[in-house]
Amino acid sequence: MGSDSAVIGGHDILALERFMDDTRHMIIFDVLTWKSPVGDKGERLRLFLSDKGYAKAQEAEKRGDIKIRKHAAIIEGHILNDRKKRQHKR
Repeated sequence: MGSDSAVIGGHDILALERFMDDTRHMIIFDVLTWKSPVGDKGERLRLFLSDKGYAKAQEAEKRGDIKIRKHAAIIEGHILNDRKKRQHKR
């Protein structure tokens, strides 16, 4: 199993937050500092977020409080994983 098999706290994959009207993002992130607005240092968490919540998470990442490991778009409760950018060989 890969690193995604680690224990993930925060919202459960079927959490009610996933199905709320304003939910647009799912992130899995590592908490890097004790100053993080969510979680404790060393935890890996999953959150379902609105656009505003995702913007706050991006700000926390820029400050170095968290590291976003995975992002997916949420549309009507459906998880749409981001596609990785392909490296073209020359």
